[in-house]
Amino acid sequence: MRIAILSRKGSLYSTSRLKQAAEEAGHEAFVVDYLRCYMNIATHRPSVVYGGKNLHVDAIIPRIGASNTFYGTAVVRQFEMMGVYPLNESQAISRSRDKLRCLQLLSRRGIGLPVTSFAHSTKDVEGVIELVGGAPLVVKILEGTQGIGVVLCENAKAAESVIEAFRGVNANILVQEFIKEAGGADLRAFVVGDRVVAAMMRQGAPGEFRSNLHRGGHAEKVKLTPEERSTAVRSAKAMGLRVCGVDMLRSNHGPVVMEVNSSPGLEGIEKSTGIDVAGKIIKFIEAKASPGKTSDRIKG
Repeated sequence: MRIAILSRKGSLYSTSRLKQAAEEAGHEAFVVDYLRCYMNIATHRPSVVYGGKNLHVDAIIPRIGASNTFYGTAVVRQFEMMGVYPLNESQAISRSRDKLRCLQLLSRRGIGLPVTSFAHSTKDVEGVIELVGGAPLVVKILEGTQGIGVVLCENAKAAESVIEAFRGVNANILVQEFIKEAGGADLRAFVVGDRVVAAMMRQGAPGEFRSNLHRGGHAEKVKLTPEERSTAVRSAKAMGLRVCGVDMLRSNHGPVVMEVNSSPGLEGIEKSTGIDVAGKIIKFIEAKASPGKTSDRIKG
């Protein structure tokens, strides 16, 4: 098969590993900077143009950055219109990138979540704080990534100040209960298809409640409970994602989902577990896609 990896940089670990795994399996794989693609939105012969030539591929692996979601998903959607198999569909990517929508969809499926509040007006800040059980609590910017825009507020006064500051610059925020018993650690379950293929525990740096590896945290292989595995797979299905990273915390009342990532990085999970996740992704594509086969379901 001809497989296009939609990524800004071929040198990125995840991108290079996927290309390597595809080539080792006998496929033709190449990296396409999706921001340099342009689209011919024709009625009968839609196409994606890159480097002055129409792209003809059998499958695509979207690695769309959060800051480029709008254009990136438009490119993925154009490939869908052409009958190309996408590892993750455009609508599922958009769904997961909207943190508020993501939590609402997970909630509808009965999946465990931290108590979360969302409001527009700072006049209601006291009620928002009370709704999540008071301080300490966590304030998150909806558009934040890699732990940026996430603040732990130790008391109500601090929470009020942070909420008012964020809203003062028109930032959309979520207010969530602080899961103290997690101890600054979270779980990343890597889902491919209908099962978890690898899992790691990420521990935040000393004095840091955020466990992101980009913020100095470290990761190690972890064994998930049956409930945690089920939660991860159900979360992926709720988003419509075939491949994703599901981030969870271990709370006193079971696993709670913090985020569902449609472009999870491979470096941390592969190095901490020793599992060839990239190879498993390619095998999944082999089982689901073939030349000329369209996606399972194409949505607008």
